[in-house]
Amino acid sequence: MGSKEKGYLWAISAGLTAALAAISAKHFSHQFIRYGFVILFNVAMWACYVNSLKALSSLQATVTNFATNFLFSGLAGYFLFEEALPFKWFAGALLIVIGVLALSKSSIDGKTRTD
Repeated sequence: MGSKEKGYLWAISAGLTAALAAISAKHFSHQFIRYGFVILFNVAMWACYVNSLKALSSLQATVTNFATNFLFSGLAGYFLFEEALPFKWFAGALLIVIGVLALSKSSIDGKTRTD
């Protein structure tokens, strides 16, 4: 597995752990457990995100993280909390996935950095 693929796995892991932080904030009733899991998942999310930045551009890592968080949070809301997902949500999710795929195929890495 190449460096770029590992970067995307890290970014997806960051989005998933961010979604788990949101789920735990809504799911657990005891405040100590709720805040403990939120802190734990956010620390894990930042660790995964920093690792994704080592292999991807900041744009690719951020957008992949956001898209994964959005998709998992929405699906968790539907399956765990019986929240409605209207057609517009699926249309938006599809556009986000298409955007992430377009960014993953872009030649951002080929440009010279000036900083």
